[in-house]
Amino acid sequence: MQDGAHIKPLTALRFFAAFWVVLFHYWPKLDVGFTPAIATKGYLGVEAFFVLSGFILCHVYLSGFGEGRFRYGDFLWNRLARVYPLHLATLVGVGAMAFAGTMAGLNVDPNILSWKALPSNLLLVHAWGFAPVAGWNHASWSISAEWFAYLTFPAFAFAAWKLRARPVVAVLGALAFIAVIYPAFQALAGFPLTEATIQWGALRIVPCFAFGCALHALWRSDRFPTRLSGYGAALLGMATLGAVQFSAPDLVIVMLLGGLIFTLASLAKGGFEFAGQPVFVYLGEISYSTYMICIPWKILAINAAAKVFNIEGDKLPLLVWVAIVAALIPLSAISYHFIENPCRERMKTWAAGWKQRRLALAGAA
Repeated sequence: MQDGAHIKPLTALRFFAAFWVVLFHYWPKLDVGFTPAIATKGYLGVEAFFVLSGFILCHVYLSGFGEGRFRYGDFLWNRLARVYPLHLATLVGVGAMAFAGTMAGLNVDPNILSWKALPSNLLLVHAWGFAPVAGWNHASWSISAEWFAYLTFPAFAFAAWKLRARPVVAVLGALAFIAVIYPAFQALAGFPLTEATIQWGALRIVPCFAFGCALHALWRSDRFPTRLSGYGAALLGMATLGAVQFSAPDLVIVMLLGGLIFTLASLAKGGFEFAGQPVFVYLGEISYSTYMICIPWKILAINAAAKVFNIEGDKLPLLVWVAIVAALIPLSAISYHFIENPCRERMKTWAAGWKQRRLALAGAA
């Protein structure tokens, strides 16, 4: 079985999902007078991340769970090491930017420095309805939703393990769940589940994460001929783009995204190198940094550009906008190599040291 990091097309897909979210946030600042559908629907890049998360976590941990080798504490620490250091760094960074702007006499949204929202942000529960406002680094709401999925992963893993011999049933059940919960939520809440953040973000991940777990069961079963995966990926890629272009319902796009993820994973299983080139894999590896710094960088860069180029309003000329968006890649690389990855490895080293000390004490006893 491949390690999760070696499903290279899925690693590459993470970058495209992150850049899709970037388009959603950055396009309104471009002075062109129109918004393409691909940018309008960019918030669904988060759904792609959620489906990928369920797929990859089952890929890495499900066998251990079913065979009794799963250690919940170790799992949670590893997941915390993956997401928390950069979350904390961007939270502090946004706070410092907002404080500096306030001291300089600039108009700063008071919600950004919301001290009432700080505890829930620090505890990663600000997408569970505990944050009074969307303060600090708002993009981190999805990391709070991920943390909810990590905490409840044993429930997802239990269902996935029980249905491992019936993967088609698992996928159909996940599709039915999506088909029911999306319209039901909109009818009750008055807005789409795919637009939920700090109020219902923890619920937003559930259908996508379950879908990813079910797709992994089907992928693992080898029931889909890998020789058809290239055709399937091409067809589902075009269908997804078409659905986005023609503003299909979000639940349809989410279903298509899941199918695309499945066929891309099948491509990797069949030995195809599509999207497996080092540059795409690397961009996927730094995509978490891309996602987490995109809003702080947008705030900083757009305000700086307005001052430097004496721009009226908040719309940027094309070349300035392209330069700001392109800068996200080197900035993401810096974030990955100097914050995200070193802190993750340090936390794993701490855990290994604690484990060795416990074993030593147990042996001495």
